[in-house]
Amino acid sequence: MAFTLQIGQVAPAFNLPATNGKTYSLSDFKSKYLVVFFTCNHCPYVIGSDEETRKVAVEYSEKGVEFVAINSNSENTYPEDSFQNMVKRMEEYKFPWFYLHDKSQETAKTYGALRTPHFYVFNENRELVYTGRGNDSPRDTSKMKINDLERVLSELTNGKEISVKVTNPIGCNVKWDGKDAHWMPVEACDLV
Repeated sequence: MAFTLQIGQVAPAFNLPATNGKTYSLSDFKSKYLVVFFTCNHCPYVIGSDEETRKVAVEYSEKGVEFVAINSNSENTYPEDSFQNMVKRMEEYKFPWFYLHDKSQETAKTYGALRTPHFYVFNENRELVYTGRGNDSPRDTSKMKINDLERVLSELTNGKEISVKVTNPIGCNVKWDGKDAHWMPVEACDLV
């Protein structure tokens, strides 16, 4: 079985604390479309692309798209990824998404998160229509040639078929608790 959630599969449920002091479940997000993405505080690919992600999130919020960020990184591997630092990061940058903490890493395992950032786009039935990278140059978006996230959301909100449904996420690997910082599950190498 593939490690990463497959196209057409329904979004797995979660129940996670957020930086705003509340706890959220998948069912709390009532928007027509949903983007769930795995991210963190320290990764240069996340830091390099957060403002591009912000632009897309703001643009598509008016078209019924909601963004939910999840940090599953072990703070034992990277102390910068602690919940306290998540709160500080949201206070500083005021990103237009909910920032949830997956301390147990169960949500990352259920979704099959590979890297930070790793995006999952769901349709109105919460079926996966896209998984992979946000763009082709997340570390330095000034060199970006393809904005996959913008393309997918444009196609989705305009009722078009998603032209490219799977890409390899580009970024740092998820920091699994008790593992080397560069470790990835063997079965995680399943994207095209």
